[in-house]
Amino acid sequence: MTALGLSAVLAAAILAVLAVRVRSVLRSERGTGRGAAPGRGHHVLRAEYFSGGGGGGEATEYRVPKDPQAYARLFVPKDTWKG
Repeated sequence: MTALGLSAVLAAAILAVLAVRVRSVLRSERGTGRGAAPGRGHHVLRAEYFSGGGGGGEATEYRVPKDPQAYARLFVPKDTWKG
């Protein structure tokens, strides 16, 4: 077998192993859902920033509603015309 043929067989074997692994991961994660489950209350997200030049930093907390409809209402302007 030539070097080109051997590399083609090796590439095909790697792709086959990769395909089997992808399929097993997808099957194990099926039905688990993504993100946070809707509910009452808020998620608290913390963002921190510290300057490397000795200038200090900042820490901020964001409160995000767990209810998808309440979250969507955050993006609607308060003075929206409803007519």
